[in-house]
Amino acid sequence: MQSSDLRVLICDDSMMVQKKMSDLLKNNGYTTIFQARDGQAAVDTYKEVRPHVVFMDIVMPVKMGVEALTEILAFDPQAKVFMASSIGTQSNVQEAILRGAIDFLQKPVEDAQVLKLLGNLCK
Repeated sequence: MQSSDLRVLICDDSMMVQKKMSDLLKNNGYTTIFQARDGQAAVDTYKEVRPHVVFMDIVMPVKMGVEALTEILAFDPQAKVFMASSIGTQSNVQEAILRGAIDFLQKPVEDAQVLKLLGNLCK
């Protein structure tokens, strides 16, 4: 799969984080990008567009990231969801991994780490 074919869903309540991630992806050839500002929007968007990969914040309004993760995996057990969190939410990180998240990214997320994860999916 080529990077331009990969559908990516970015779920974060911070517009700044969404823009930074979106710009990073676009600048590296990933052009099919969807965004959600809360956990419920993440679930709804996932069901509509069936992205290949999801980057989801753990702490979000309306529905927390772990709840959204659980619903997404119930809908699609093959979903590839990476959870992101800042310091102070480590117990949530463990819960996310136990519930099926592929991996965890520490905020602020490093560009190289994101590109490496996506590159592995495109192989």
